[in-house]
Amino acid sequence: MSLDRETVTQIALSAVAVLLFIAGTVVVSTNYGTNGDLTQEGGIALVAAIAAFVVVMLAAGLFLERREF
Repeated sequence: MSLDRETVTQIALSAVAVLLFIAGTVVVSTNYGTNGDLTQEGGIALVAAIAAFVVVMLAAGLFLERREF
């Protein structure tokens, strides 16, 4: 089964976005974690990481939709 170029690009872009999100949550948890809990600033940073992920996925979707393969 071969994949066309559009599908490979979508998979790669989505995988990069997910890896960036995971890296962001790890950074937040290591910088704002105390005894297994998040501080108040850590909670805000985690919400910001989630919001950034949503914005990145929105931008990626718009980019892929407008791109001609």
